[in-house]
Amino acid sequence: MNSKDQKVLVSTFEKEVYEGLTAFPKYLSSKYFYDEVGDELFQQIMELPEYYLTRAEYNIFKENASAIIESFDKYKKGFDLIELGAGDGKKTKILLKELQKKGYDFTYMPIDISQNAVDGLVKNLDLEMPDVLVQGQIGEYFEVLDRLNHISDRKKVIMVLGSNIGNLLHPRAIQFLKKLCNAMHSDDLVFMGFDQKKHPQKVLDAYNDKTGVTAKFNKNVLSRINKELRGNFDVDAFMHWETYDPESGTAKSYLVSKKKQTVDIDSLSLQVHFEAWESIHTEISQKYDDDIVKWLTEESGLKVVNSFSDENNDYKNYLITKSK
Repeated sequence: MNSKDQKVLVSTFEKEVYEGLTAFPKYLSSKYFYDEVGDELFQQIMELPEYYLTRAEYNIFKENASAIIESFDKYKKGFDLIELGAGDGKKTKILLKELQKKGYDFTYMPIDISQNAVDGLVKNLDLEMPDVLVQGQIGEYFEVLDRLNHISDRKKVIMVLGSNIGNLLHPRAIQFLKKLCNAMHSDDLVFMGFDQKKHPQKVLDAYNDKTGVTAKFNKNVLSRINKELRGNFDVDAFMHWETYDPESGTAKSYLVSKKKQTVDIDSLSLQVHFEAWESIHTEISQKYDDDIVKWLTEESGLKVVNSFSDENNDYKNYLITKSK
C-alpha cells in the first residue's frame, strides 16, 4: 500500500477510512454502513426472519411498557429520555405512547450518527405524536456523552437499545460505560439492551441472511467510499463473511477480497492493494450473559438494579444506576 502524495484529511470519514485501509489487518468501522441507502437496508434487516434482535426487544417493550416507564420515574417528577443510536424509534414509540398515556412529564432526545435517521424520526414523531417534545441531535456516542451534562438539569434516563453496546469489545465497552457513568448524576439511569448468548447458528444466521441483505449492508461502506471519496471499489469483488466464537461471545463481520486487486481512492490520494482472500474487518457484535453484564457495569462504577427479558431469554434490557 502506498500514498500517491501527502494530503490533509479533513473529515472523520476520510481520516478513519485512511487509517483503516492503511492498517494491517485492514478494517473499516460499521458506523459507516449508515447513510440513506444503509438506513433503508438496515430497515430491511430488522424485518428478516433471521434477525431476532429487534423483535425480541420490541416484545420486551410491548409486554413490559408500564413497568419499564414506572422504573424510569416512579414519583413522576419529570425527566429527559435520551436515546443514543435512536434509529427509526420503532421500539421507543411504545414507551413514548405509554408515557403520554400515563401523564409523565418528559422530553425525548433521540441521538444518532445518521442525519437522515434523526431527521426522519423527528418528522415522523411530529406527525404521530405532536404533543411529545422532541429534540433530535446528530453525533457519535462519545462526542454526545461529553455534552450530556449541559443538555438539562433534570433527571436523565439514557437509553442504548438494539444491543449497540455489542459493537464494542469488552475493554472499549468499559471505557464507554465509564464515560456514561461520569456524565450521570446520582439519580440518573441507563436502560441498555444486551443481546444474550444463544445457539451459535442462530447468531450466525442473524448476521448472514440467505437473501444477502446483510451482505449489501456491509458492502455499503465500500459504496460510500466510491461516492463520497471518489473510490473505485468493485463491490462485487468482495464477499461478506461472518464468524462467531461461542466462548467469547464475539460475532465478527468481514469483507473478503475474492481476487488480487488495487483500489484507488482519489480524495485520499491513496492506492489500496488487496491480496486474494485478504479481509477488511467491518463489525463486532458481542453477546452476553448476566455475569458478563454485572462485571462490565461494576468495572465502570455502575450497577444493575433490574432487567427485562423476552420469553426466549434471547435478549435482555437492563436498568442500570451509578453504584455510589
